[in-house]
Amino acid sequence: MSAKHDIIVVGASAGGIEPLQELVRGLPADLPAAVFVTLHMAPRNKSALPEILSRAGHLPAGHAQDGDPIEHGRIYIAPPDHHLTIERGHVHLTCGPKEQHHRPSINVTFRTAALAYGERVVGTVLSGELDDGTAGLWEIDRRGGITVVQNPEEAAFPSMPLSALREIEIDYTVGAAEIGPLLYRLATSACERPPQSHVENRGIQLEGQLTDLTCPDCRGTIWEVQRGNSKDYRCRVGHTYSAKTMLAEHFAAQEKALYAAIVALEEGASLANRLADQFDSEARERLRQEAGQRQTQAETLRRLLNERLSFQLE
Repeated sequence: MSAKHDIIVVGASAGGIEPLQELVRGLPADLPAAVFVTLHMAPRNKSALPEILSRAGHLPAGHAQDGDPIEHGRIYIAPPDHHLTIERGHVHLTCGPKEQHHRPSINVTFRTAALAYGERVVGTVLSGELDDGTAGLWEIDRRGGITVVQNPEEAAFPSMPLSALREIEIDYTVGAAEIGPLLYRLATSACERPPQSHVENRGIQLEGQLTDLTCPDCRGTIWEVQRGNSKDYRCRVGHTYSAKTMLAEHFAAQEKALYAAIVALEEGASLANRLADQFDSEARERLRQEAGQRQTQAETLRRLLNERLSFQLE
């Protein structure tokens, strides 16, 4: 069944400001759709994105407020450190668990839009690192919505578009300047999608398999959840990662733990040396030997960290 697409969700990360400006520049003031933008940003910094997008195009843009009604011709922007979720007729803000180590998370906005509006949704992924947005586009796709990605050849950081293209049969891959006019066409006409198989699973949790892994954020138990041909990794409190982000965050957690171990060993050596003179000669000698061992162990860890091999996740 064909449908007009009046719920437009857009996700961007590194290098995403310029294509966002291009996108909104191509949207007219009478757009018969609502636009929802999620951009990765530092949690404590003030965001100037509403002003940037309002100047770039013809639509008013502002940070979403909890409970805002959904109206056509407006751009709702996820504020720093808040997930933007979409429900029937209104939006909701939450400080819930991070997904893909981000809050706001693109996947959260995309997934909730797909749950609420199904085939009326258009999901768009722009420039960014790693793969936030891919799982959300997958959810939009399987519920009958339209999927769009920025052409990775022109993206400053092509990882997010490339990830989506690898995992999903994307409906449109276009340059940033073409996205706005495309979204307008989708919003103003009943467009048929190419025939695909979509599995409705509204309100049902996908089953997961318990693993021996722990969450990089909270060290909680991790479940492995099948998502099409890929897998997500979720802990008991709701932190969620793709395979790529799980690797990146665990490697970062490992490095942090090793540096913490160096600090603990060096502090232990310093403490043993500092207190040695307060004990008898036998204990004093043992403490100084212990201090030397801990210092040697700390130096070994430093060498391991300096010599470790690194690699980039495309």
